[in-house]
Amino acid sequence: MRDPTRHLLKRFLSYYRAHRLLFAVDLGTAALRAALMAVIPYLVVRTLGRERLAMVGLGEIWTTIGLLTGLIVLMALAEFVNVKWGHILGTRIETTMRGDLFRHLQKLSFSYFDKTKTGHIMSRLSNDLFTISELAHHGPEDFLISICLLAGSLAFMFAMSWRMALIVMLPLPLILVWGGIWRLRLRQTFREVRLRVADINSNVENAIQGIREVQSYAKEAYAVEQFDDVNAAFRNAKVNMYGTMAAFHSGMMFILEAYTVVIIGGGMVLVHLDWLDLAELIGFVMYGRYMFQPIRRLVGFVEQYQQGVAAFERFTEIMDEEPDIADRPGAVRLKDVRGDVRVEHVSFRYGPDAPWVLQDVSLRVPPGRTVALVGESGAGKSTLVALIPRFYEAEQGVITLDGVDVRTARRQDLRRRIGIVQQDVFLFDTTIRENIMFGRPEADEAELVRAAQSAYIYDFIQSLPDGFDTLAGERGVKLSGGQQQRISIARAFLKNPPVLIFDEATSSLDSESEELIQKSMRELCRGRSTLVIAHRLSTVRDADYTYVLRRGRIVEAGPHEALIARRGYYAELYNRHVI
Repeated sequence: MRDPTRHLLKRFLSYYRAHRLLFAVDLGTAALRAALMAVIPYLVVRTLGRERLAMVGLGEIWTTIGLLTGLIVLMALAEFVNVKWGHILGTRIETTMRGDLFRHLQKLSFSYFDKTKTGHIMSRLSNDLFTISELAHHGPEDFLISICLLAGSLAFMFAMSWRMALIVMLPLPLILVWGGIWRLRLRQTFREVRLRVADINSNVENAIQGIREVQSYAKEAYAVEQFDDVNAAFRNAKVNMYGTMAAFHSGMMFILEAYTVVIIGGGMVLVHLDWLDLAELIGFVMYGRYMFQPIRRLVGFVEQYQQGVAAFERFTEIMDEEPDIADRPGAVRLKDVRGDVRVEHVSFRYGPDAPWVLQDVSLRVPPGRTVALVGESGAGKSTLVALIPRFYEAEQGVITLDGVDVRTARRQDLRRRIGIVQQDVFLFDTTIRENIMFGRPEADEAELVRAAQSAYIYDFIQSLPDGFDTLAGERGVKLSGGQQQRISIARAFLKNPPVLIFDEATSSLDSESEELIQKSMRELCRGRSTLVIAHRLSTVRDADYTYVLRRGRIVEAGPHEALIARRGYYAELYNRHVI
């Protein structure tokens, strides 16, 4: 059975491969610092040894002082390299991991984002990765310095007096036992704090993005109350963490401070018994001071390691998430798509225990034709059109494009050939130019202008002080709903796909904008296969054929006039002004 901790460590160490040279420099200078720190007390003891100081000349004393000064300067240079390039190493690893995480997120299916809060994802991209970068830099460095300094100090101490060295080693097992007892408790508290931070991020994101709704419904107090709840949970998690840290550090501090008493007390006894001279006692006191540093480093390493492991576990949770929808081996490349879309006996639900959203649905969008899909809210219209570009996978049945099962086609090929204009338009927080050209970044200026003109948004854009370079604002907040929609349609014009999907694209437009968009839609739909989810009668009348969905099933189909004459469910929707 695979050891989870060992597996995590192996994955973590793999991120050092691209930075091997920098990692070697960092560890090399760390080892040099430790070696120099271990040598200095020994040189002092050699200089102050029995009867030696009185026998040496003043020149040798100055030479020793100069040598000690040189070693200290060398230590300072090594520390400079550690601090600067060690942090650069951590930053580079953090950048690599953030890139890997973001790229992996782009591959995940809609179902993952349906069940995962954006605030939690943001927490892992920022807070968790910073904690991991600190471990990536300080962890190996502190561990190596601690081990080298402990080993070097013990070696020199045994060389001076094996009796005193054994006394110095007495507290070490107690330190290791204490650290082991609190290791798991620290990890649990750190993980709990990070979960609460993610909850705060998610709550703040919802409150800020929905600030207009909060204020329009006079729900500021409710929003504050919700935030206070998650903020209090975060506070309690941190209080618990600090209690655990306090118990860990206070116990460790007691052991470390008692270390001084052990060294001085044991040294006095050995000096009294003439098994140790005063110079050696001074050396052991210096080594005791130096021993504090690696022990403190190891204590800090334990804490940092637990924080880093908790953060890395959350990182790997996302990296181990497999997309529900991926290209199959030998996926088919789509070329020269005509746009013959067929949905045959398709059923779908959002999970094995969820109710069916679609049941045995069949329809066809012939090449170059416009098909309308109507029905009451919740009938499954948006779900159905989301299955065509494989945002979700049909549980039963098959969907084909020009006779090719969409499940066997390359996702990129499939989605490049489908243009989607949604009711809830999303505009990026960048310029209008970049928002339109998102559909085809390689397009030239003339194509950009034609797309804007076709969507009847060009004149408005030209009236702005910065034209196409005007910032749209977060989610297009600086533009009206109709203007956002027309920019979205311009984006589809520029993409120029053979298959179009309009998901209630005119529902948020005023009468004037709707008329303009209807014209542009007719132009855009010409010669393309188009599936339109519509609540507007004008849109339905323009369609060549209409399918009527009710509770996840196709209950009627035919041209508009024929459906009205049938006096069935479609006519009922029409009479109730649902369409």
